[in-house]
Amino acid sequence: MVPSEYVIRNVLIRVQPEHLDQALRRWNSRYAGEDESLAIDGKTMCNALDDQGQQTHVLGVVGHETKLCHTPKKWVPCP
Repeated sequence: MVPSEYVIRNVLIRVQPEHLDQALRRWNSRYAGEDESLAIDGKTMCNALDDQGQQTHVLGVVGHETKLCHTPKKWVPCP
């Protein structure tokens, strides 16, 4: 299940910026390879419903230098 905007915001305001930066840099060095920076984007596909009527959420991470999509993900179900 994908956390709500409130949960994500609540977590991020409690994290020290230096710790978040270190964690993101570690993730980037492990998964991004040649990319020095990443673009992260997510969307809710309002008209893409599963059999239970749940909306689909999509997340993509693209490297600025290589233009590769590192982690295309699709989540279902979501409230």
